[in-house]
Amino acid sequence: MKFNNRNISISEKAKIGHNVRIGDNTVIYDNVEIGDNSVICNNCIIGEPLVDYYRNEEYSNPPLVIGANSLIRSHAIIYAASNIGDFFSTGHHVIIREYSTIGSHCNIGTASDIQGDLTIGNYCRIYGYVSIGKYSKIGNFVFMYPYTVITNDPHPPSNDLDGATIGDYTQVAVHSVILSGVKIGENCLIGANSLVNTVIPDYTFVISEPSKSMMDIRKFITLRGKGRPYPWMYRFERGMPWEGIGFDNWMKGNQNK
Repeated sequence: MKFNNRNISISEKAKIGHNVRIGDNTVIYDNVEIGDNSVICNNCIIGEPLVDYYRNEEYSNPPLVIGANSLIRSHAIIYAASNIGDFFSTGHHVIIREYSTIGSHCNIGTASDIQGDLTIGNYCRIYGYVSIGKYSKIGNFVFMYPYTVITNDPHPPSNDLDGATIGDYTQVAVHSVILSGVKIGENCLIGANSLVNTVIPDYTFVISEPSKSMMDIRKFITLRGKGRPYPWMYRFERGMPWEGIGFDNWMKGNQNK
C-alpha cells in the first residue's frame, strides 16, 4: 500500500492487495477486498455498510470485492455485498449500492447511480449521470450514454419491482428511458431521447417516444460516407479485447478455447 496522504481509515478486517494507493479522507470498512495495483482516490467510502449496521449491534459487513488494476475516483461510494471485476474504473461521485455484480473492464461514469441487486457484464461503459434501477440485467459490451435511466417499478409506488434486460453489444444513446420489465435484445441501437416500453428484438434500431422499431440496424446506412456502421464491433476497437486483431478473429479465438 502507498499512502501519500493522511486521515485514512482502513478496517483491520479489510484485505488490501499489493501496490494499492489510497487517497486522503478515504474510509474502507470491514470485509473489503481490493485487488493489486488499484487506486482509491480521495474522499471515497468503500464497503459502505447496509442499513442494519445502524440498527443491529450484531451486524457483520458482507464482503465487497473490487478486482485488480481498478481506479476509483474521488467521492465514490461503493456499498458492501458487491462483487466487481478487474480493470474497473469510475468517475467522480459514483454510487454503487449493495448486491451489484459487475464484470471486468467496466467503467461507471461521473455521478451515475447504480441502485444494486443487479448484474452488469464485461466491457460495459456506463457514462455520466446514468441511473440503473434494481433488478436490471445488462449484458456484455453494452454502452449506456449520459442521462439514461432504467426504471423498475411498473405501477409506482409499488413493491412489484422488475428491472429491464439489455442484451450484449447494445448501445443506448443519451437521455433514453427504459421502462420496467422491458427486454432489449443484442446488437440494438436505442436512439437518443427514446422511451422504450416494449420488447425490442435483436439487431433493431429504435427511436422516438414512445419507442418505435425503425429498421434492422444492419440495413442502416450513415449519411457521413461511412457505409453501414452496425454491428459496431467491426469499426470500433479502442479498449476492446479484439483491439488490433479484429472482432472476427477474436471471436474465432474464443470459440477455439
